[in-house]
Amino acid sequence: MPLHILGLNHNTAPVEIREQVVFSGDETDRALAAIAALDGVLEVVLLSTCNRTEIYVDASDAGLHELQQWLCEDQALDDAASAALFTLDKEDAIRHLFRVACGLDSMVLGEPQILGQLKDAFRQSEQQGTTRKKLNRLFQHTFSVAKKVRTDTEIGANPVSVAYAAVNLADQFFAGFAKHTALLIGAGVTMELVAKHLDRKGIGRLFVANRDLGRAQNLATQFDGYALPLSELEGTLPEADILISSTASSEPVVTLAQMSAAIKVRRRKPVFAVDIAVPRDLDPEITHLDDVYLYTIDDLDKVIVAGQNSREAAAIDANRILDDETQRYLSIERSKEVAPIITALRDHGDELRDQVLAQARRRLAKGSDTEEVLEYVTSSLLKKLLHQPSVRLREAGEQSDQEFIDAIRELFGLDKGNDS
Repeated sequence: MPLHILGLNHNTAPVEIREQVVFSGDETDRALAAIAALDGVLEVVLLSTCNRTEIYVDASDAGLHELQQWLCEDQALDDAASAALFTLDKEDAIRHLFRVACGLDSMVLGEPQILGQLKDAFRQSEQQGTTRKKLNRLFQHTFSVAKKVRTDTEIGANPVSVAYAAVNLADQFFAGFAKHTALLIGAGVTMELVAKHLDRKGIGRLFVANRDLGRAQNLATQFDGYALPLSELEGTLPEADILISSTASSEPVVTLAQMSAAIKVRRRKPVFAVDIAVPRDLDPEITHLDDVYLYTIDDLDKVIVAGQNSREAAAIDANRILDDETQRYLSIERSKEVAPIITALRDHGDELRDQVLAQARRRLAKGSDTEEVLEYVTSSLLKKLLHQPSVRLREAGEQSDQEFIDAIRELFGLDKGNDS
């Protein structure tokens, strides 16, 4: 069965649609099991990040249709979200997967984080038993391609991350951080990068809020900051000039009411807020509050594009590599498809050989002349080998099947000039 991809990403859907289709933790395990149980689906890998949710399946066309129905029902997608779903098949799907792994399909061109996320997604699918030989080969080849692209091109040079873009935008807003306070919600990899960039720019005070207080403390202490649990978030909000959030919460972490209360305490001091999470951590209605300037991950796109022009030339080289690697992978897969036929052909030849050899031995045992037996062996084996092709050639001639006739001529290296 061919490879198919079903999903949506930052190129096909805005954040308000992407946040309708998000899987994490146990939800991913549940989804993998459900997809693998669909008729026509043999293997599946599920990748879900803030910028994309993509499902890679080895499935029939009917299996792909079943998957699309399941996804719309499972996630209760509205018409806009259903319309934003895209599908890719066969060669197009393989090339897209390579582009994702290399960061060529990312909002941040060449960003390395997506490769780690893709490896994690594949590892989780392996652990759940939803991959077999085909996707195992494909993903291992994909990781090899990503390494080659990063080694042979400058695609990863001068990276402009989402974290950098958020801090850079805040820097333009405030023109300096020394007298300002930042509140980070979340303590993952992205927020660690945000903290590093804020620290380099001399942030006045730094707070880190997280559901797991231990993780918040680990991050805050690296930058002489303060840690707090999410339960104490409301009391700290009025302190925040800069608010940046990235958690895995399925519900808003900061509500409209909480932010409204914080604004009143701040007495119209502006708040610069960036919501990097998908689904969003900050209630979208917050954007209507006076003195709150709220940006989503999609709003960072302009900042990112401005900083990645230096990698456009590298992307051209990377795409050339992907073209070559896509064709190389397809050639490998095609050769594997015919391998069982080659094995069957050799087994068939060995079976005929054994039959003729047994007959020859019986003749020799009866005292037949050696030359006579050799003549018999070669003649008998040749007849057996050519019997089926000869029958099919006669049938092809009767049916004017020129394509089959030409294929036999090419297979056996026959000279067309000998036709009469």
